[in-house]
Amino acid sequence: MTSTTTLAPPVRAATGRATLIGVSAILMWALLAPLTALTGTLPPFQTVAVAFAIGGLTGICGTLAGGRSPLRAMRQPLAAWGLSVGGLFGFHFLYFLSLKSAPPVEANLINYLWPLFIVLFSALLPGERLRWWHVAGAMAGLAGTVLLVTRGGGVAIERAYVAGYVAALGSALIWTTYSLLNRRFGQVPTDAVAGFCLATAALALLCHLAWEVTVWPDGIVGWLALVGLGIGPVGAAFFAWDHGVKRGDIRALGAISYASPLLSTLLLIGFGLAPGHWTVWAACGLIVGGAVLASWEVFRRG
Repeated sequence: MTSTTTLAPPVRAATGRATLIGVSAILMWALLAPLTALTGTLPPFQTVAVAFAIGGLTGICGTLAGGRSPLRAMRQPLAAWGLSVGGLFGFHFLYFLSLKSAPPVEANLINYLWPLFIVLFSALLPGERLRWWHVAGAMAGLAGTVLLVTRGGGVAIERAYVAGYVAALGSALIWTTYSLLNRRFGQVPTDAVAGFCLATAALALLCHLAWEVTVWPDGIVGWLALVGLGIGPVGAAFFAWDHGVKRGDIRALGAISYASPLLSTLLLIGFGLAPGHWTVWAACGLIVGGAVLASWEVFRRG
């Protein structure tokens, strides 16, 4: 009993720090839409290929700066490579496919079911328990996201877009599966994410060469936005998320993830890339309130 009491506070502190690191990924993902908009007319797979290549090379530089070996970090089981590359590439492939095959509002709404799935399915993980406030917080966040992406309008399900809807649902399930199962590879160092990013970049490049025409940014702003994507939302964010889901409170991270579309929309409005609307502020209350409710245990532990 004495040993357990002594060790519990450091364990809680480590979990809290890891959760905050995971939250930093959510904040960086909020920059994804504004930076993507600033890249101009770059095809999606080309954008993914270049951004993930930058993210992987940035990760390697960080590993070297820390005095560690990138090659040693990448010597991981095939299962870890399959899960990580499949998660990173599969999510982006199906997400962009859904945007091409269905109206963006509906596709984006279905895709953003993944935070709810993470909160709910986390109950299946060893040592995790699902409480009523997790479900209530996730549902509040989902309601805020619905209000945000629909701007108070309706969402019509049409047969012509079924393929796009299925792709969006598939992307949500892939990211949920990757985030939850990644906890089983706690022994895989976060430095290995650099290799996963480079492999994802290679697959995206193949898709780009097969289906797209190469277009490069027009002007310094577009280039800076593309480099920014690689360093932040498609680079450091995945390293932070890897650490957060492995060692942090994954239920809280799932609920707080609803802040990403909200912050992204606020940034789009701030940069003049999208119009403001009263639904944004209503969604803000639902999303922030739901995130606080679902992660109440983290705040209570301090």
